[in-house]
Amino acid sequence: MKKLLLLLSVIFITNALQAQVQQARWWYFGSGAGVDFNPTPSADPNGVLQTYEGCSSISSPIGSLYFYTDGSVVVNANHSTMTNGSGLTGGGSSTQSGQVIPYTGSSTKYYVFTQAQNVGTNGLRYSVVDMTLSS
Repeated sequence: MKKLLLLLSVIFITNALQAQVQQARWWYFGSGAGVDFNPTPSADPNGVLQTYEGCSSISSPIGSLYFYTDGSVVVNANHSTMTNGSGLTGGGSSTQSGQVIPYTGSSTKYYVFTQAQNVGTNGLRYSVVDMTLSS
């Protein structure tokens, strides 16, 4: 019985970790640079960010790109600015200018935390992206 419980636990944990890995499959950063980590890293030159640091992205549990951000703009999988996705207050040279965090209790909403550079007047702010709304 203990062996069966251990085997089931390992299978469950492995599947859960694989899902989390797929949510980090795509990275966009720098001057239009991108990387797809499935199954091995390969360049993707379709990104539209122009930033020195502080960008973040999120994908679905199966690895489909949802969106990415540099803290000032949120860009969808088609590399277009999302509705209400511009004018965020993250700074282009803030180490953590844009961070995507899953919204607790929802599989379709995400927080985008932004941080102004050099402890600017905009400070730490957040926006909510709801993937069920208008693409």
